[in-house]
Amino acid sequence: LNGEGLRARSTWKWAILAAVFLGFAAFVKVVIAFFVGAAAISLVLFTLGRDFWKSKQVWTMAVIMVAPALLFYVVFNHGRSTEYFFSWTVALMKLVTSTDFYTKWLAFLGTLFGLTILFFSIAGALIAPSRMRWLLVSLWIGYVLYGLTLPFQMYTHSYYHIQLIPIIVLGLAVALNPLVEYISGIGGVGRAGFVALVVVVISYQAYAARSVLVAESFRHEPAFWNQVGEAFPADAKVIALTQDYGYRLMLYGWRKVDLWPLATELSATRNPDKDNAAQFDELTAGKDYFLVTAFGQLDKQPGLKKILDTYPIAIEGDGYILYDLNP
Repeated sequence: LNGEGLRARSTWKWAILAAVFLGFAAFVKVVIAFFVGAAAISLVLFTLGRDFWKSKQVWTMAVIMVAPALLFYVVFNHGRSTEYFFSWTVALMKLVTSTDFYTKWLAFLGTLFGLTILFFSIAGALIAPSRMRWLLVSLWIGYVLYGLTLPFQMYTHSYYHIQLIPIIVLGLAVALNPLVEYISGIGGVGRAGFVALVVVVISYQAYAARSVLVAESFRHEPAFWNQVGEAFPADAKVIALTQDYGYRLMLYGWRKVDLWPLATELSATRNPDKDNAAQFDELTAGKDYFLVTAFGQLDKQPGLKKILDTYPIAIEGDGYILYDLNP
């Protein structure tokens, strides 16, 4: 092979490897496609321009990237995917028409990253060298489209913004690069003072994070949920108004229960006129007990509370009440 042939083979190798890794990322978590797709499109357009459609590498990469997720989510699991799409996107799309949604989204990002950091990163994306600018701007566009697709999670679920961390870091690297270069060019007290400042800032943030973690103890949880689990027989049919989808009770109390619907912002957004109490007979049909451990939720559902007051209490403990549905 001549030099040109070797270079062509090398570019094919890297193109296929990139497509495999990006396709695997979209397969594992399909919403990553917003970021992967945006970045891939921008870099292809930057590199090849309007002639991108003539490139065999582009079409090969597109097939490798799209095929796994398309087959798994659309062809083989279309029922579950359709349910998720209508439940979390279509049903909540009305949120994006409200200015309050964007205010909450931005405010939530401020609590996660700090708005100063966020705006510095966006500034870095805008002043980055051409190729990097295309990449960062496309990633931000992908993030915005991702947020509009899952609007409720954008101001309620912190882990839905994990993908934003590398994007912010790359933008900050560009924005702060002149400062870093200047500091590296000076010596003595100036550089030492800057390093000390960085150490102090990092130490403070680490201490603040630790303080949040140690502020509340959960050591009592295993004993409490074990006690709740022992309050009713293992073969009893129980419906519960409880925390964390009943996982704490399953983990520590070895009891699996059916769940009474929670009164949350999500449920109110999806169906503001729904009255769970009106479905009491339907939801509790065949059940032996009604367990309450989430009393804040019970206070939000006065209709349910009124109904439960008509049933005898089988067991009442510190932090839970078990109602007998078959007195």
